[in-house]
Amino acid sequence: MRDCFKELLENYKHLDYLPKFQLPDGRPSLTGIDGSKIAPYVLMTVRDPLCGYNDDSAKEIASLMDDAKEVARTGMFVTYTGMYKGAEISVVSGGSGAPEAELVLNEFMIHSNARTFIRVGGSGSWSEKVHPGDVVISSGAVRDEGMTSSYVVKQYPALANYEVLSALISAASENGHKFHVGITRSGDSEYCGWGKPSFGGYIQKENLEIIDYYHRAGVLNTDRETSAIFTLTTLFGMRGGSICSVGDAVVNKEGFKAGGGHESAIRIALEAVVKLKRMDDWKKEKGLEYWVPEVK
Repeated sequence: MRDCFKELLENYKHLDYLPKFQLPDGRPSLTGIDGSKIAPYVLMTVRDPLCGYNDDSAKEIASLMDDAKEVARTGMFVTYTGMYKGAEISVVSGGSGAPEAELVLNEFMIHSNARTFIRVGGSGSWSEKVHPGDVVISSGAVRDEGMTSSYVVKQYPALANYEVLSALISAASENGHKFHVGITRSGDSEYCGWGKPSFGGYIQKENLEIIDYYHRAGVLNTDRETSAIFTLTTLFGMRGGSICSVGDAVVNKEGFKAGGGHESAIRIALEAVVKLKRMDDWKKEKGLEYWVPEVK
């Protein structure tokens, strides 16, 4: 713990009585992970039927890896760990939204040596350039959800780690699937907060401007988790990334396509981890803190 936090917590009267949420053997209750079975690289997924999954999302992604085994299961999260082209990877599935992402990030960061977290999910397009079936790699995110405000002021940026971003772009280029790189807007609401009328047609005037506002600002797509991953990994000195398939394109008046492009998003994420491992091995060999892109 850094000294600045020790000073803040020194006289905090509630500290010793906050719930620990740990199992008797010390494993965290919500994810149930044994840290020794978690890989350095973690793919974070949502059990999202809109992505076209037929089974648990972690299980389906793990089926593409070698020797993948279920290493944790609770009522909220399922985790697998396996190998993919020499890289050890864990993949965890859970519910949707920034609060669920917060739980995974904290328990994995505290109870394991995982230090790289990549979201693999679905999204909707708010850009005329992005169509159903495309893939979006997020370089940054609009923090329009509520969870990250509990950690830091809204002016704090939500940015992808440059190494993860580079690996995702490289993997996507080799994959050949149509992809875009840019800003994602992360929100909480699936209805009014996304400009969609709720029960009985309920909507407010300010909700009607949301899509056009971010369209004019050049936002490519919208989801619920990317800003959480970017903000927390940056705050805690770790690496975050996000790649999302696109199911619909409201601005283009293109209808919903379940699972469009999602298999490619998964493949790109796995290949990106392989590239990240090579980067990390290179840094270790050279004794460097940062990977240096080759300039030609």
